[in-house]
Amino acid sequence: MTDLFGAVEADPHSEAGTRPDLRVMLDAQRQTCPVFHEPDGTVTLLAHGDVRAAALDPATFSSAVSAHRALPNSLDGEEHRVYRRLIDAYLTDDEVRAQEPQCRSHAAAIVRGLPRGATVRTVLDIGTPYAVRVQSSWLGWPAAIEDELVDWMADNREATRSGDRRRTAEVAERFDLIISRLLDARRDGGVDDATSRLMADRVDGRRLEHAEIVSILRNWTAGDLGSLAASVGVIVHHLATDVALQAHLRQLVAANRTEDFEDAMEEILRIDDPFVSNRRVTTRDTVVGGEPIPAGTRVALNWTAANRDPAAFGDPDAFDPAQHADASLVFGIGPHRCPGRALTLMELRVIIWELLARTTRIAMSPERGPVRELPPVSGWAKVPIVLDPV
Repeated sequence: MTDLFGAVEADPHSEAGTRPDLRVMLDAQRQTCPVFHEPDGTVTLLAHGDVRAAALDPATFSSAVSAHRALPNSLDGEEHRVYRRLIDAYLTDDEVRAQEPQCRSHAAAIVRGLPRGATVRTVLDIGTPYAVRVQSSWLGWPAAIEDELVDWMADNREATRSGDRRRTAEVAERFDLIISRLLDARRDGGVDDATSRLMADRVDGRRLEHAEIVSILRNWTAGDLGSLAASVGVIVHHLATDVALQAHLRQLVAANRTEDFEDAMEEILRIDDPFVSNRRVTTRDTVVGGEPIPAGTRVALNWTAANRDPAAFGDPDAFDPAQHADASLVFGIGPHRCPGRALTLMELRVIIWELLARTTRIAMSPERGPVRELPPVSGWAKVPIVLDPV
């Protein structure tokens, strides 16, 4: 069996039109071989029904797949539930509403500073600074750390593209050192923010250990920074290339229909899902799609492919939030469903809402075209746009 991404050795500096679209590759693979055996022994599930069933069966498809204990992602059963309850308390509806003003302030400042009538780099000029600033404000991290986090995001993206585990581990260790430095700077207390609360929090009656705090903060930020920036790129590209959809969202802004607006954000991400996959390991022999999978096999649940399965969505490119909401797996499903869904959708609503409210048109730049990310990363590496003023 060939490597799903083995044929993709595109020049990382290639421009528009020369990079493969991961979605097209996955759509074709799902149709011919929805249970894909990778050369390294990993089995990748691509069909919506198979991915959904595996995510809902943690007894067979365990999350204890990482070499390092990641909280709560690598936990199962009651241990996972204990840490998940702790984490969910930081992401309630009230907590999310409390963060909206700072998100709106950062979004307004970023959009006000963008040029009109000239090319804007969506991911670098909008998504990246927005992700760093809103996450840092939520966690109480100093503004001075922004450049360091932006540089880290770029290095993490390149490490992920490379597939080199040693390089990925080195970048992850760098992020842990950043977090440890921030924790050390606030040991004396006196600050009321999410990081300080976590440092004082308890699980099973005891204070969280340093390694546990670092792991939780890594889970909240290391992946979310890049994911939020990538999501901004996906959504803005979709609006810049679909005049009717952009007009529809402008109508939602005018009518102040925030819930419908967030539903639209999630549906766009279903169509072009930048959250590609999560890993599991089988605890016992099982069968998926007629394919036997032995115990101890590493399994990848491919959300991007599952979210475009015609068996669940008909035409996967059709924008229909109401029809597709129940089947959408953008934020996963089951006990490991993303606890930050409400926070992420609010953050995306605020920045995209601000872009639409302060412009009359978002269009692709005539100077250069968009560039896809290189598989196994999904989404857009470059989304050059032009904004027309109100």
